[in-house]
Amino acid sequence: MSVYLRKTKTETGWVEGIPASDPRITSYKGIPYAKPPIGQLRWKAPQPADAWEGVLPCKEFGPIAMQRTPGLADNVYTKEWHVDPEIVMSEDCLYLNVWTPAKTGDEKFPVFVWFFGGGLQEGYPPEMEFDGERIARRGIVVVSVNYRLNSFGFLAHPEITAENPDAPANFGFLDQQYSLKWVQRNIAAFGGDPTNVSIGGQSAGGMSVSAQLYCKANEGLFHKAIIMSGIVGTGFGIAGTFTKTLAQAEEVGKAFFDFLGVQTLEEARALDAFYLRDKTAEFRGGMFATVWDDKFQFGDNKLGLRHGDRLDVPMIVGWTNGESVDGPKGETKEEILAEINKYFNPEYAQVIAAEVEKLDDVDAIKKMLNRMGPELGSRSFLRGDEKSGKNTSKRWAYEFGPEMPGDNEGAFHSSDLWFFFESLAKCWRPFTGKHYDLARQMCNYWCNFFKNGDPNGPDADGTAMPTWAAYTEEKPATIHFYDQIEVDEGPHTKVLEAELDNILANS
Repeated sequence: MSVYLRKTKTETGWVEGIPASDPRITSYKGIPYAKPPIGQLRWKAPQPADAWEGVLPCKEFGPIAMQRTPGLADNVYTKEWHVDPEIVMSEDCLYLNVWTPAKTGDEKFPVFVWFFGGGLQEGYPPEMEFDGERIARRGIVVVSVNYRLNSFGFLAHPEITAENPDAPANFGFLDQQYSLKWVQRNIAAFGGDPTNVSIGGQSAGGMSVSAQLYCKANEGLFHKAIIMSGIVGTGFGIAGTFTKTLAQAEEVGKAFFDFLGVQTLEEARALDAFYLRDKTAEFRGGMFATVWDDKFQFGDNKLGLRHGDRLDVPMIVGWTNGESVDGPKGETKEEILAEINKYFNPEYAQVIAAEVEKLDDVDAIKKMLNRMGPELGSRSFLRGDEKSGKNTSKRWAYEFGPEMPGDNEGAFHSSDLWFFFESLAKCWRPFTGKHYDLARQMCNYWCNFFKNGDPNGPDADGTAMPTWAAYTEEKPATIHFYDQIEVDEGPHTKVLEAELDNILANS
């Protein structure tokens, strides 16, 4: 019998994992946490998984959710980690994965649940940067969750609402919520502590964390949260693209049915999953994303969170300094200056414009401005949450921006994932010692937060890491993960404070 927890019993049956690269860690991949959402369960809330006889081998990731084929697009992410066009994809996708350092089921290790990003349109747990092993080696049980995407996860339609008025939309978010309930019922069998669960996500995964924080029905399902590059919408006009009222989303759904050439929900459910996937990619009638359905999401969580309307748990919130998800759209310096005057408070716009005037190259101007939306979004959220007085839990802020060797992409949106998961060795980039030191410390901060609700603590050799001060209105501290870690405890400039307060007043 193994001295490590290679086999354990869940509520639906026995599962068997395999040694990770470090044999002191056991990985369980492809555990069903809900019934396959196929046939009549397409566009319904997740249902209990079926039990099985014997022992289920959990040695490979489950199929990724329906989405465009990875590895074919010409962008930085294909070069970085979307490298396998042959990865298995299926509508039967509700599986999760566990990395555990446990030797028995009696330990009570902190638990970290990860939601991947991808605009709610694509992404998957097997992305190679999401390796939970290095976090698990620090005494954490790691869970990564697959959930439905695009039209499969976020379609709304009057027939769907009539059929299931208590769960008319947001099926991808409901999958995530269902996985958190599964964690509460099952994670002790993997040596995890269901009373010490943290959730985290990046980009649309961070938006997912926001959605789960905003859902008061989630009280007790998790106890800490990390939002990475997930708060956008206060820069150059991206606001609103990811959210719709139920009535608006139903209109998009009706147009989508027309585009599919179907008349009824029954006909739509009979369509082949890959045909539906391809038609989703062709559809230009609206985006499938967060719906204010007054069941799971009561209004726009982005606005609600800025006013403290969330579960009161400790949070880490951050961004990279080269996000490029909320930058100016203009192609000339004059067009960009016009956008600055359109979108920002006059005093703040004057400060930004003065910096733009110093540069002649449009690409350099855009690179400088790309960070503004996510940074302003994150800072306005932190400031508004603090000023609301509704929550007593602490908040921490970070910015990520080290040199990223190998090309001129810089600290692009998602590049921090290699570091927080400490999975740099899987990347093609020629990282050197300073990068590995930074990744080790960033992962340490995360794991301290999972354990204690505070990111501070010693490095691997026992020496103190730089103190990461909590964010307050008086001292809006930010830790900067550059080539070397820098700490800024504020305060903000008066002009920045005025812009943040302007954002809050108009949201």
